[in-house]
Amino acid sequence: MKRRVFHKNRDVRFKVEVFTNSKMKNVSVQNRINRIRYFLYLPYLCVMHNGSKSTLIKTKALELGFSLCGIAPVRKLKAEEKALKAYLANCYHGEMKYMANHFDKRLDPSLLVPGAKSMVLVLLNYFPRNLQQGSNAPKIAKYAYGTDYHYVIKDKLKALLRFINEHIAPANGRVFTDSAPVLERAWAVQAGLGWIGKNGLLINRQMGSFFLIGELIIDLELEYDEPYYDEHCGSCNQCLNACPTHALVEPYVLDARKCISYLTIELKAEIPETFRPMLSQRIFGCDICQDVCPWNRKVHPTSEPAFSPHPEMLQLYREAWMNLSKNAFNELFRKSALKRAGYQKIMQNISYLYEKC
Repeated sequence: MKRRVFHKNRDVRFKVEVFTNSKMKNVSVQNRINRIRYFLYLPYLCVMHNGSKSTLIKTKALELGFSLCGIAPVRKLKAEEKALKAYLANCYHGEMKYMANHFDKRLDPSLLVPGAKSMVLVLLNYFPRNLQQGSNAPKIAKYAYGTDYHYVIKDKLKALLRFINEHIAPANGRVFTDSAPVLERAWAVQAGLGWIGKNGLLINRQMGSFFLIGELIIDLELEYDEPYYDEHCGSCNQCLNACPTHALVEPYVLDARKCISYLTIELKAEIPETFRPMLSQRIFGCDICQDVCPWNRKVHPTSEPAFSPHPEMLQLYREAWMNLSKNAFNELFRKSALKRAGYQKIMQNISYLYEKC
């Protein structure tokens, strides 16, 4: 089937019709979704000559299941240096001492990956199709419903690197996702994928903010996207007002020591008594600042099968959580990010919710 060339502002109706006709009868549902996604997000691919290296990489990224892809040149992030120094000086990172390590590498990826020339940024939607049941049941962050995203994203990025080596040019590179001294949100802005909102998260006008970010740093020179310098939060302060612990001390600045995600995952000691009544049923992570964001009102569920939760997890009510055995925990969350916190931490967090009951 011939592929039609689309320009940035043309109607997308034909793009969908191409892949919903009779020619697609023998194509799996997942492949249909991936192909339709490619054409729906094609307007966001930078306008370059047909068959360019960057276009091929972006096309493959979407075929692998990523929601969006952008590319930026590797350089030092000078504008972020002052803000990072201030963040660390205020000790907003709490016990996450690793954030103060490798300061120069956080600003300059070429120190992390010698010879690096390009940063390939990918987004992967994780918003679940079905949410946890029970208004009084303990809640976990939506990104942790299914398989740990570190495995999912890294496997896809490794496949993308293999594709580059086999079909574009020999390249050395490393893949990352929230696992190295990389300022991934700042780099996503440089790759044209969105802006950093007042809650400190990357926001995309079409996708909202319920997505994960991955990076492929390679020593191959590519065509690059324009940075996204627009900001669309305006006068909205819903995320700041909704945070139960007031962790957002000012727009764009998060004091992690007050953040429910930090308190329920990163903090090794007991959660201070001051914050326990403010946990809002959260026992692993928090989505409150995203749930109230207007840009997430029309978010679509993920099509990534690995992010589907264990069926029993969605049906766990308060009593079931409180009586959860270690064996049951290990079975339900065998491949989940909850294993990062561990059984003891999760059960301790649950006890805080009901200690006055």
